[in-house]
Amino acid sequence: MTSVAALAGLLLVGGLWLLVGGLQRRAPVSRRGSSASPAQVWARWSRRPAGPRGRRRDVVLVLGLAAGTAVAAATGWLIALPLVPVLALGLPYLLTAPRARDIALLEALDRWVRSLSATLATGKSITDALRISRRTAPPLLADEVETLVARLNNRWDTREALLRMADALDSPDADGVLAPLILAANRGANGASVTLQALADSLQATLAGRRAIEVERSKPYVVVRQVTVISLGTLLVAFAVSPDFFVAYRSGIGQLVLGVLLLAYLGSLLLMRRKAQQRERPRILVGAPR
Repeated sequence: MTSVAALAGLLLVGGLWLLVGGLQRRAPVSRRGSSASPAQVWARWSRRPAGPRGRRRDVVLVLGLAAGTAVAAATGWLIALPLVPVLALGLPYLLTAPRARDIALLEALDRWVRSLSATLATGKSITDALRISRRTAPPLLADEVETLVARLNNRWDTREALLRMADALDSPDADGVLAPLILAANRGANGASVTLQALADSLQATLAGRRAIEVERSKPYVVVRQVTVISLGTLLVAFAVSPDFFVAYRSGIGQLVLGVLLLAYLGSLLLMRRKAQQRERPRILVGAPR
């Protein structure tokens, strides 16, 4: 029976790992270079995030393995050995709503457009206004604006430089801002300040709608977190008060059934997260001649 429980644990970890890995996008791994170090092999094999996030994940994994080993040794439930690390790593990720990049980008674009509109109102040209905006560019756009100004200083055509910036941002919201700037650069700055002011007002209305949508998207996650915490707390209290209630799950078949049930629950959380992710919207500055 213990071999069946161990097999159930391995199947649980392997199934979750393959499921999450298959749903993630990844860049092709280069075959060039000499043999990698053990740390690089581990980072590539486990898809370890770079920086502090990766270190935190490894610490959680080690603590989860230690806790799972302690639980398995104390109770004889071998499935706890893979199950505790999986829950420690997976639950915080699955119970957190995906971050919406478009809201932060819209806020940055709104600030940048208002800065450009104020500069154009003083009689500056589009190109000069773009150069001046580098000083007050929002942090999210600072690198792209810096690159844009560098291209303009190197005698790039304004339209071409703005199209390259649109490609770098890769967002339909950014396209909606850069397209009027391209038209204004081709036709001159006459009326551009009024146009950008109206565009900023439109961005504010869009932001209000996106924030309302984000609040609604976060509500199911609040409910699911509450249900998960209450369920886990109830099971722990029941196990402490009446351990005989879980006798059926101590056998190998019982642990296999428990693993399947938990895998189904984690799979439903993963499916909910996939449904909550925003779909990519088509851009309007694609395929323009360079």
